[in-house]
Amino acid sequence: MPAKNPRVMAVLEPPLYEWLTRFARAEGVSVSLKVRDLLREAYEMYEDEYLTSLARARARTFDRRTALTTEQMKARLGLNRRPRTGKERTR
Repeated sequence: MPAKNPRVMAVLEPPLYEWLTRFARAEGVSVSLKVRDLLREAYEMYEDEYLTSLARARARTFDRRTALTTEQMKARLGLNRRPRTGKERTR
């Protein structure tokens, strides 16, 4: 039966493996779950760093004089139309 989630195999140096094993045991989880949690945390940190750099780059090019207001943007996107209530007559 194939696994539900993809698997990854990694080769670790003995000191890293020993630390990982102790860390997992101290938290009462398997080594596999600890590796997954650490990878998720690293991914989130990487993503945060990337999005922060993206936001900084956008902030450098922001010009308040040419920026659109929320209402202007809604109008451009066609989002300022009144929603139908269901009571309007259709022809």
